[in-house]
Order: sequence, then structure tokens, then C-alpha cells
Amino acid sequence: MSKPVVRAPLRSNARANRARILATARRELGRDPDVTLEELARAAGVVRRTLFGHFPGRAALLEALADEASETLRDAVVDGALRAEGESAERVLARLVCAMWPVGDRYRMLLALARRDLGAERVAEVLAPARAETARVLERGQRDGVFHTHLPADVLAAGLEAMTVALLEAVNTGALEDDGGRQVAVVTLIAAGVPQERACVVAAETATAVAAEATTAGE
Repeated sequence: MSKPVVRAPLRSNARANRARILATARRELGRDPDVTLEELARAAGVVRRTLFGHFPGRAALLEALADEASETLRDAVVDGALRAEGESAERVLARLVCAMWPVGDRYRMLLALARRDLGAERVAEVLAPARAETARVLERGQRDGVFHTHLPADVLAAGLEAMTVALLEAVNTGALEDDGGRQVAVVTLIAAGVPQERACVVAAETATAVAAEATTAGE
């Protein structure tokens, strides 16, 4: 596992530049995975020296994006778990999918880039919080008789993770239309052992609730 990099506190303008560069990188890498750092600097409205001061190379930039993605995913998992407290395991799983999908959608190009440039192990580190929480929910659902027990919870969680990544990549290629995660919640529940009709109902209700919460939070 890679060791966290300890950085000195940044001044406000430096923090703003760094955040702008990362936001630009997410957008531009999604459009062109082979965009150069010089092109990113121009798109971010900073000089080349500023970008290289924060990120001395492509690997450093992707590492920073991976760190950002991991933190954002962890926050989404925690928030989803808290909001689903007291609900059935199938609803908790659907809520986790709906909470995590926007994060995966935001960083979906990064998954392919990180696997190519940083390695599969680094991608696994980014996804670890989601995998651990999913396994916990699956184990509970297996005890409650909601999910099948053909596979151990941690193995099933890994399989669902691989399926979700594949669906994100399908959105990348245009093979799958992004509906905000509802259909992913449906197939996740079905793969976990929930009957299709029940999975569709739970996913629809959960996606509606999550969307309403997001709208309220944005007001």
C-alpha cells in the first residue's frame, strides 16, 4: 500500500490553484485521456510552472486525483450508511449504490487511467471503503435471508465491485446510458439475490429518496 504524502499547508491562492487544476484535470481527462500537462495548464488558466509546482508529472496528478476520489467515495459511503440506518439490508445496499454511483460517474475515466498509469493495486485502494461497507451490508443481508449465500460476503462484494466498474466503463464508451445509478442498483440487488420485481421497486424508491435528499441539501 502506498504511503500518504505529507504536504506543508498551502496558502489560500495556492489551494485555489490546486483545486482548479484538479477540477480541470477531471474534466479534460474525461474528454481526452492523453491530454498533456501543458494543455491542462492552459485549460486551468495557470502557467506551466504553477501546474508543475503542484504536480511534477502525470503520475503525481493522477495520484492526487486518486486521493481525492478515495476521500469523496469514503464520504459518500459514510453518508449513505448513516442515512440508511434502521432500514432493511436490501434498501441499505440500494442506497449505497445510489450514493456511490455519482462519485464513480465523476471519476469514471480515472479508473481506467489509474489502472493503466498507477496499477490495479492503487485502484483497489481507492475502492476499498466501498468494498468493505458493501461486504458488511451483504453479510447482514445473508444472515437475514435477503441475499443469497452462494458466495461469502467479501467475495460477492468484490464481484459486485467489478460489475459496477464494468458498467462505469460502459457509460464511458456510450454503450450504457447513465440514469443516475437506478439501473445499477437494480442489477446489484438482483446479483445479490433479490427477485427482479422486488429489486426494481426497491431501487426506484431508493433512487427517488436519494434524489429528493440531494435537492433539499442543495436548497
